[in-house]
Amino acid sequence: MSAFTVRISDDTAERLDQLAAKQERSRSYMAAKAIEDFVAREEWQLAEIEAGLGEAETGEFASSDDVARVIAKYVQPATGS
Repeated sequence: MSAFTVRISDDTAERLDQLAAKQERSRSYMAAKAIEDFVAREEWQLAEIEAGLGEAETGEFASSDDVARVIAKYVQPATGS
């Protein structure tokens, strides 16, 4: 396990301490959990972006008809009021 120092504002440190107290956890545990969650989310997002770029490079695009069908599913035509 690695350890390192992170500088945060006094306000953020106080808020972290409040969360830790409410969950009966240490500040260190809460900070480690936040970093783990951040890293997982960023990894997922970058993987999705890379997959999308890969699809774009191979020409795997939705047709204009496909896009229109999806939009029509969620957007009601304007009424003439």
